[in-house]
Amino acid sequence: MTTTTISRLLPFVPLLAMLAWAAVEDLRSRRIRNWLTFSLVLTGIAQSLIGHGTVSLASSLLGVAVGFALPLVLFALGAIGGGDVKLLAGVGAWIGAMAVFEVFCAAAVVGMIIVLAQAVAQGRLRVLSRNSAVLAMNLVHIGDVGVEHTAATGKSCRSVEKPLPYAVPVLIAVLALLLAWLP
Repeated sequence: MTTTTISRLLPFVPLLAMLAWAAVEDLRSRRIRNWLTFSLVLTGIAQSLIGHGTVSLASSLLGVAVGFALPLVLFALGAIGGGDVKLLAGVGAWIGAMAVFEVFCAAAVVGMIIVLAQAVAQGRLRVLSRNSAVLAMNLVHIGDVGVEHTAATGKSCRSVEKPLPYAVPVLIAVLALLLAWLP
């Protein structure tokens, strides 16, 4: 890593520190505290107001909105918690709308890899496959069965012992994308 790359990463150190804190907290308790997610949002917006912020104020505010909206469907289905939604909104405040979309997609891939590895380690890959198929069919027929039924199915189809600590794939995705964006 060159000194130029390191100097370009410096503005993101507070974001990475808060994400690392959230990841540790999420791993330990499967919860992310409101003060941490709101700090992410507020510091992301605040840094956009300074001359050398990571994004403009408009991009930061749009990032909050997109970061909040993207995981909302997963929250409604019971796949993730409210802290996870607010965490992604905070990330959006720091990196903007398009970048938070990229983080959301990358975190989904990282999360899938983690869940697959966890299912294999626990000998539950077949259960994961079956439950994923049941949930997919419920999603395809959500108009017939309703959101409440689909959400209940999602909650009852847990295939691993503990739910995914969403802050971990988000941290990995942000790190990977920051390193990919910077020369």
